[in-house]
Amino acid sequence: MPLQNREISLLACSGSLPSATQRQHGVERLQQAGFDVTNRQAIDRQYQRFAGTDQERLQDLNQLIQRQDMPRMLLAGRGGYGACRLLQDIDYQRLCPMLKEAGTQIMGYSDFTAIQLALLAKGGLGSFAGPMLYSDFGGRKLSPMTMQHFIQATTTENWTVATPTPQTSTATGEGIFWGGNLSVLSSLVGSPYLPEIRGGLLFLEDVGEQPYRLERMLQQLYLAGILQQQKAIFFGDFAMGRIIDAYDAGYTLDTVIAQIRSQLKIPVFTGIPFGHIHDKTTLPLGYPARFTANETGLTLTFSQYPIQPAAGLTLERLLMESPT
Repeated sequence: MPLQNREISLLACSGSLPSATQRQHGVERLQQAGFDVTNRQAIDRQYQRFAGTDQERLQDLNQLIQRQDMPRMLLAGRGGYGACRLLQDIDYQRLCPMLKEAGTQIMGYSDFTAIQLALLAKGGLGSFAGPMLYSDFGGRKLSPMTMQHFIQATTTENWTVATPTPQTSTATGEGIFWGGNLSVLSSLVGSPYLPEIRGGLLFLEDVGEQPYRLERMLQQLYLAGILQQQKAIFFGDFAMGRIIDAYDAGYTLDTVIAQIRSQLKIPVFTGIPFGHIHDKTTLPLGYPARFTANETGLTLTFSQYPIQPAAGLTLERLLMESPT
């Protein structure tokens, strides 16, 4: 059974996608799931370390203004670096209303956070923190959890994410769920591309950063008054791996989180299953959410985000092996 709106248009706003095989796997898997994948030339480009020149990468977004209809989804190719170089020249005034009216879903994370935050700040347009073409759909082995959550979050109302991680605070609340990659978000402080959200639910994740660097970025958000304006802070996965502080092996991510908790009068939660990891959920960004947290875990329920028909989109089709 075919998808009613099958088009996924690819974006390559950041780093190049070096493996042709992995790029092709990602495209083929989406095609086997029933999608029409467009703007494929974007993922084959390379200029310096980027997926094309600034103008080429910018046009992945601005060219949509010329269309009569919008795709079902805009899917980021990968992260890396480079999206921030595009922010000043995106045509937010025309692009955001068109995408919002069409209910187009915008999907990605990592460096793509810059685009997501800018669309929210300049056009009130939300998006999804979720799998990308290269690292997720094009990976050697797909994650059933990642694919299942991708389907559920994009096709059903009132999507709920739960983690059994015990929380230090017992609380409930609601607000606009927003955020993304900590390094990218903190780099936008003081710019017009960071949303001004009060009473929000701020989500943060990162990869491979030293604990002191994470604390420095969090302190930047604190000194700018951003953390204090939120109703709660939510930490995802930080993919620390074997990173150990050179001066004190006991100074860890947990230490950093404890420090931030001591400075804030709002709850700080951990364990959101999202980040630069194989098994990740999908999180609507820029939309209302409500949370419940206690010693048994944390749940988040999202609402009012754009959904698309699920007809024909199944986990089995997404998990089919690519023929190449």
